[in-house]
Amino acid sequence: MQLKIYNSLSGEKEVFKPILEGNIGMYVCGPTVYSNVHLGNVRTFLSFDFIYRSLQFLGYKVRYVRNITDAGHLTDDGDINNDRFIKQSRLEKLEPMEIVQKYTVDFHEVLKKFNLLPPTIEPTATGHIIEQLELAKDLIEKGFAYESNGSVYFDVLEYNARGLNYGELSRRNIEELFANTRDLDGQFEKKNPQDFALWKKASPEHIMKWPSPWGEGFPGWHLECTAMSTKYLGDQFDIHGGGMDLKFPHHECEIAQGKACNGVEPVKYWMHANMLTMNGQRMSKTTGNFILPVQLMSGNNDFFEKAFHPSVLRFCFLQAHYRSVLDISNDAMLASEKGFNRLMEAVKILNTQVPTEGVETSSFDYKNWKEKVLEALSDDFNSPILISHLFEAVKFISASKLGKESISTNDYEDLKQFLNAIVFDVLGLETIEESNNDKLDQTLQVLIDLRNQARKSKNWELSDQIRDQLLEKGIELKDGREGTTYQLL
Repeated sequence: MQLKIYNSLSGEKEVFKPILEGNIGMYVCGPTVYSNVHLGNVRTFLSFDFIYRSLQFLGYKVRYVRNITDAGHLTDDGDINNDRFIKQSRLEKLEPMEIVQKYTVDFHEVLKKFNLLPPTIEPTATGHIIEQLELAKDLIEKGFAYESNGSVYFDVLEYNARGLNYGELSRRNIEELFANTRDLDGQFEKKNPQDFALWKKASPEHIMKWPSPWGEGFPGWHLECTAMSTKYLGDQFDIHGGGMDLKFPHHECEIAQGKACNGVEPVKYWMHANMLTMNGQRMSKTTGNFILPVQLMSGNNDFFEKAFHPSVLRFCFLQAHYRSVLDISNDAMLASEKGFNRLMEAVKILNTQVPTEGVETSSFDYKNWKEKVLEALSDDFNSPILISHLFEAVKFISASKLGKESISTNDYEDLKQFLNAIVFDVLGLETIEESNNDKLDQTLQVLIDLRNQARKSKNWELSDQIRDQLLEKGIELKDGREGTTYQLL
């Protein structure tokens, strides 16, 4: 089956041809670890986990690199005093690297709950300062960058003057960029407002800073991904992925840096996952239309009527194509849970029932069905179409249990093996088994909800009684900004 991938650079589906036959280098922009990973992040990383699993299933050997941004990330106004790590460290009264460690652990824990495979390599920005410095020096030597007042900037006009095209990925015209760009970053340092920082001079009070040929400073956000992707995957590699919001300026800057340094298009296929909305609106902390993964899994929120297992949410996400906007709601989650349970029940039936001996012909065209599943997988990883085909098999399996359908003895084992591989290895779903720990979680959640109701009605006596009696039993309740959690002592 010929694999086709939608390439954001060309705007078309293209037949996938790896640089090295049978091998794939894939780089995905990872999290900026200054706060909890949110559901939109999870959707992006889950999409590329599905793509990673699919490529392996299709027989490719994949080197999957996903970075951790733990330095050099400014807010949009370009003010170095608004470095997100520094800002969060002041809010939480922690050292910046404590913030990094805290939210890196959170990121890994959340992704583990959703059964994401770890990348082959997970480099950090702070672990590759030397590579970023060397890259900045190389761009200066080649005339694509310049130093100004201790900072280094990429020269966008010079890049275009040499016949290159800054804006090719996002299809932005350089004249439009000039007309619509305000100089918020280094107003008196940059030659042009569109020039982006490769290295920023650190103010005396700046905590996260490193020595450089231009004085103490820290790397620009865009530089790290070029430095790390080329180090581990080469000057040109197969796939670069990330969220749609990174197309401009981040990925545009990566293309410019790579082509300026190495003289080749750094990536053959650019892939972008689309955004996640909730109840038809963009998720935002400022509007209150916002929920963390742990809140959805625990049921401790005002948007959903119950808790949902991470595999149900994973199944919900995969019912939309990675390039489509996905909206989640209470009804959507309930429907996904119902569909997930039907699928898992069919897998259980298939794995436990004994096939009827002596059946030579099938009422289910297994080979044609298998071909349709592989065709969906090879058509730009079309998970919703793939899942729709799975439910054709679910319908057959349910009918076969009742004796209404039959499958040949030869096809039975193949169907069982193939369906299990698609459900567990490719889609990455997990069975839900209610353990004693699950029951404890549910029981404690009832008590936490009762205590929250008591606190809302200012029944402090009952609230304290629940807390104190649980503490006597070795269970400590912790109240935080994201809700109440518990810890076994």
